[in-house]
Amino acid sequence: MGNNAVKEIREELLMSKAELARKAGVSPLTIDRIEKGMNCRMETKRKIILALGYQLSDKEKIFPED
Repeated sequence: MGNNAVKEIREELLMSKAELARKAGVSPLTIDRIEKGMNCRMETKRKIILALGYQLSDKEKIFPED
């Protein structure tokens, strides 16, 4: 289980888990699992990074363990 900044960034943007899930094209359960530090596929990380309004080059800010 790794640490990531998804929850902190999502809350800073005043975005709900459901809203982030919709923007990223994944399920709210997936967002919940990722925020708890569970692993996910690279494609899912890509979708979340873009849904949060970041560039793919900002990956380290959101998923620093990779």
